Amino acid sequence: MTAQPPDPDPANTPDLESGGGVRPGSTPPDSAQTSGLSEHEPRTSWSFPPTGISTMVVIGVIVVVFVAIAVLLVLDIVGVFD
Repeated sequence: MTAQPPDPDPANTPDLESGGGVRPGSTPPDSAQTSGLSEHEPRTSWSFPPTGISTMVVIGVIVVVFVAIAVLLVLDIVGVFD
């Protein structure tokens, strides 16, 4: 079973010229459309998910370790540990 196309039938469309256009001042027919939601969307919570919190903590620890190593390398280059 084939569904009907959403566009109007050109043979039954008023003011349609032979080339498929419409005369000046006429409005072409619009295709059928469906708008709106079939079901209500579930309400999202405003809390941050635990995986997001743990990811931010891990990234924070990595950044702190990186900065600490960078500072130690700079101090070693300057000669503080000699």
